[in-house]
Amino acid sequence: MDTLPIDLSHPAVRDYLSLVRLQVLTPLSLLINIAVIVVCTALANPTLSQVASLYPTAISPNPSVVAAYVLVIYLGQLGYCILLVLASKPETKQTLTKAVGLSLVFANWLMAFWAIACIFQWFLLATILQGLLILCLLYSNLVLLVYHPPTSERPVDTALIHAPLRFFLALPLGIIFPYCLFVTLGLSFTPTHPGAPVHYSSWHAWSGFAVVMSTNLLALIVILLRRDIVWCIAATWLCVSIWTETPKPAPVYIPVIVFTALLPVALLASLIYDHFYAPSSHVALPPGDDALHHEPRADEQRNATAREVDVEALWGT
Repeated sequence: MDTLPIDLSHPAVRDYLSLVRLQVLTPLSLLINIAVIVVCTALANPTLSQVASLYPTAISPNPSVVAAYVLVIYLGQLGYCILLVLASKPETKQTLTKAVGLSLVFANWLMAFWAIACIFQWFLLATILQGLLILCLLYSNLVLLVYHPPTSERPVDTALIHAPLRFFLALPLGIIFPYCLFVTLGLSFTPTHPGAPVHYSSWHAWSGFAVVMSTNLLALIVILLRRDIVWCIAATWLCVSIWTETPKPAPVYIPVIVFTALLPVALLASLIYDHFYAPSSHVALPPGDDALHHEPRADEQRNATAREVDVEALWGT
């Protein structure tokens, strides 16, 4: 039946409905994520922190430092949800619907299921969930970077869309997925009493070294090539979370200390080089090119009908 007052096949209508769907599902997924993490952190037996203490590894992070990191992720997502409701620019709405879309919703659900799997000590499932979480967030971050790159013209988009998504990605990529994988592969050891010496096998120590070097070298490359302040803060924060949880074998402890200092220095050096030595990318257009931007002809204007969509009123100006 053709009874609706608007055309649901119109692209602007579909985009509008996608935005409304995100305005409902994204805050709901965030609330569920927060509720599950709070229950698994404070009320469950054992809690996430207790599970981590039962399965220490060479790359185990400090729970308090990671908890503060997760709190920042939640604050960033709260700002993202507010932007979903208040966004007025078409470019921002396109970024929200086309680049991020439902990937953040799925990421919040995966994080919640991961916490449940951890308290039941289902580490194989926890590892799989973290792998899916990385793929989900990596997809949205790549789409943002390629099709909706951050720009100084829209700083709010950079702060509330790009930054929270990158900050979220760094956590499973740098800490949670490797930790769950270590426990799944039996690379954890029996916890000792506080103050008792811990004897790491060479396999434990050098496996931790491989993880620390690979994740931080990736962070270093991103920082040098893109001058990414958010990734620098995230990677440095995660390094701190590793070396503040003692004891650690030397092949892990020394590199994370080095990268804690090296990553901010690399960012500063990259910013200085870009400011003073990088060639300018501005290209002067020859005169007369403004003629290319002609006004549309009168016969290209659509006649208003009962079923036509007022795109400006629906999608914003």
